Amino acid sequence: MDFSLDMLLGIIQQYGYLALFFMLWLGIVGLPIPDELVVAAGGFLASRGLLYPLYAFLAGYFGVASGLTIGYLLGRWFGKPILRRLSRKPKMHAYIVKSSSLIEKYGTFSLCISYLLPVVRHVVPYIVAMGGMSYRRYALYSYTTGLVWTAGFYFVGHFFGRNMEMVVALTRKYGFIALGIIIILIVIIFIIRRIFLGKQSCKIEGE
Repeated sequence: MDFSLDMLLGIIQQYGYLALFFMLWLGIVGLPIPDELVVAAGGFLASRGLLYPLYAFLAGYFGVASGLTIGYLLGRWFGKPILRRLSRKPKMHAYIVKSSSLIEKYGTFSLCISYLLPVVRHVVPYIVAMGGMSYRRYALYSYTTGLVWTAGFYFVGHFFGRNMEMVVALTRKYGFIALGIIIILIVIIFIIRRIFLGKQSCKIEGE
């Protein structure tokens, strides 16, 4: 099933925070919609007053954190059978090889880097759990990076509105470079808005 942006926004409007949470939680089992777009959609709807901003952000983050937890636990308890089954599919086998290479090269920091690599971000937790990484160490890196990642795409939706789909696509394609540019743009937009609102406030007070 292919999800359009309008369909995604409609689902979240209808089911609210639960939709945000479960769509991100189920991302670990291959829900056919980019996690980045789900988080950004929450930010967009919050900017329109259709969702309460704090609750929308928390629903997104807890959904991400829950997916990360499930990934680790499945890898710890059923890692080898799951990877063996996934490896039978050529596309998934390529992602598993890429994830393994990332872990071998960057170690624990692969948990941070994998966030900008679609599918790989869901495979890495399985593999590090299979490798015996402690939950405490995993949680420190994964949940912290997940918080930053969620905040980044939440504000993409908040500031870029319906253009968020294009912005998310660029980030998924160009990774760190695109994300860095987007963060800079968000900061600039935020500063400009603050200055503009400050001037408007001064004018009102002057009148």
